[in-house]
Amino acid sequence: MPIIKSAIKRAKQTIKRRARNVSIKHDIKEATKAFVAKPSAATLSAAHSELDIAIKKGLLKKNTVARRKAQLSKIAKDAGVKLATGTKKVAAKATVKAAPKVASKPATKPAVKKALVAKKPATKAASVKKAAVKSAVRRTIAKKVTK
Repeated sequence: MPIIKSAIKRAKQTIKRRARNVSIKHDIKEATKAFVAKPSAATLSAAHSELDIAIKKGLLKKNTVARRKAQLSKIAKDAGVKLATGTKKVAAKATVKAAPKVASKPATKPAVKKALVAKKPATKAASVKKAAVKSAVRRTIAKKVTK
């Protein structure tokens, strides 16, 4: 059992990180399985999104995700599914130019100070979650000591 404060903190952080990583990997697997079971543009987009989150969080490397996306795209192509790209409609340019605006000194607005908002007290769910993490840390530390 760690006695040093930094070692105790490290154990807590490791447990939190592991829980987050397992959750993200679980989401990736669910999204991928959903796409393979029923290929559609929406499920493909969801799977790509989960993979992108894994890159952002540092869970998977970008080439690994690129490979997985390519595999999903191949399945989509075979199934005849196309990923809806984010095409934005460009407004047609008007052929008539607007009359030039009169150059005048822009009116400056007085600076408005924002009111400080008091923080809300912690919710009961947050305190329950912290208690669960603490008990998990104690259990894992106790297991290591008994070994």
